[in-house]
Amino acid sequence: MSEENRKRRAALLAGGAAGLVNGFFGGGGGMVLVPLFIRRCKLCQQNAFASSVAVILPLCVLSASIYLYHGNLNLATAAPYLAGGLVGGLIGGKIFHRVSMVWLRRLFALLILYGAFRSLCA
Repeated sequence: MSEENRKRRAALLAGGAAGLVNGFFGGGGGMVLVPLFIRRCKLCQQNAFASSVAVILPLCVLSASIYLYHGNLNLATAAPYLAGGLVGGLIGGKIFHRVSMVWLRRLFALLILYGAFRSLCA
């Protein structure tokens, strides 16, 4: 197998893993993609985070569509969170380049630990 085919296969598997995580948990595919973008694609952390967001967007749209189709998505409940999320995403995207990678990694790790703690204690 050629090097290019190996890279393509690895990318497809990584994308599949991100989609699976996103579909199961309603998010979190970036936790799969960011480390792979850094290690396998040799992207700097800022580019890895940004690329992850670009990949996750269509995965989230697809997952939400499937949830909606099966009656598991209440749009009326989700709408205010979407509005707040859009504002937060705009602010986060604008200040992203100003945050040092050390602090970004720490904040990301805290977010993962918080999610893990909440999941274990629920």
